[in-house]
Amino acid sequence: MPKFQYEGVNAQGQKTKGEFEAANLQAAQSKLKAQQIKPTVVKEKSGGIGNMELKIPWFKPKVKERDLVLFTRQFATMIDAGLPLVQCLDIQSQQAENPSFREQLKEIKATVEAGSTFADALRKYPKTFDELFVNLIAAGEVGGILDTILSRLAAYIEKASKLKKQVRGAMVYPSAVVGVATIVVTVILWKVIPVFAAMFHDFGAALPAPTVFVMNLSAFVQKYILLMIVGTIGAIIGIRRLYAWKPGRREMDDLFLKAPIFGPLIRKVAVARFTRTLGTMITSGVPILDALEICAKTAGNMTIEAAIQKVRQSISEGRTIAEPLAETKVFPPMVVQMISVGEATGALDTMLGKIADFYDEEVDQAVGALTSLIEPLLMVVLGGAVGGLVVAMYLPIFTIANTLQ
Repeated sequence: MPKFQYEGVNAQGQKTKGEFEAANLQAAQSKLKAQQIKPTVVKEKSGGIGNMELKIPWFKPKVKERDLVLFTRQFATMIDAGLPLVQCLDIQSQQAENPSFREQLKEIKATVEAGSTFADALRKYPKTFDELFVNLIAAGEVGGILDTILSRLAAYIEKASKLKKQVRGAMVYPSAVVGVATIVVTVILWKVIPVFAAMFHDFGAALPAPTVFVMNLSAFVQKYILLMIVGTIGAIIGIRRLYAWKPGRREMDDLFLKAPIFGPLIRKVAVARFTRTLGTMITSGVPILDALEICAKTAGNMTIEAAIQKVRQSISEGRTIAEPLAETKVFPPMVVQMISVGEATGALDTMLGKIADFYDEEVDQAVGALTSLIEPLLMVVLGGAVGGLVVAMYLPIFTIANTLQ
């Protein structure tokens, strides 16, 4: 946070000067006004060698979900204990371990001291505090239940983080194993097989078909290894660019939902996230249309997002949630029926929470089943690949031994 130097006259008419930290010039002027000081000069302190601070934005540590959960839990406890908002922010900014988060909290504190609401101060940092977080905080400030909202937010972030880790764990393990195996097989074909090939060439006899295939594959890898590396990197960059392009991402998200193994898992994760988010926002008093707008933006899949936007449009025209939700054919019939019952009984938030808990368990079971299926499959495929290379190279050795006998 920048430092500002000032000169002015205090409430007693005496000249005064000093320096302090503030988010910007406007915040600095507001702080002086709160201290009843009429400034004649307010300027940002120039950075010399003695107080120079190296700031490289791309080297700053990212604010993690763990930092956000810890902040939200502790903040809820302090607000519940009756501490003023600014004092809570001051304490949190001093004890935050993440330097990036610490700096953000100091600037949020300065913005709140300047007269902004807590929600407006948080809105300046969308990468740390998303729309869901900011809108719930705004609802808590209006309703005077900020401590309750913060507790709900902490519980929501913890469950969302657990769900994300489960899915990521299911994806990372097979990807890592396949990646390492690909590198090992490539190195064998590139460096090891040529040694055997030279020996077999000197032997001069006819080689078995598997050995000829492996030697030809090794020759291909040796000749085009650089092209293969460049092509792999280019394919990764191309896929990322395609996913960053909106029409391309829409098509890929649709394919992900229709994928034979991972599609049902992605759908369950999307349902759990949607119901958890919508239930939390309705319970906190956020209007249904605003809640659906935020749910759509945080869906993580453009097909799901489009379906939620259609539901929102239908509700704005006077329809219920369940009817347009069923028409999208994205959400399972059980989810639609339970939401319909929740609307009819006036307990929609409770029903959404039950759906989210149910699908959290479904995701847990699906991840376990997927891991159990992938592990033996990977062992068979990788064992077959490496074993095939070994057998192909040893077949001529057996032929040589028979010839010598």
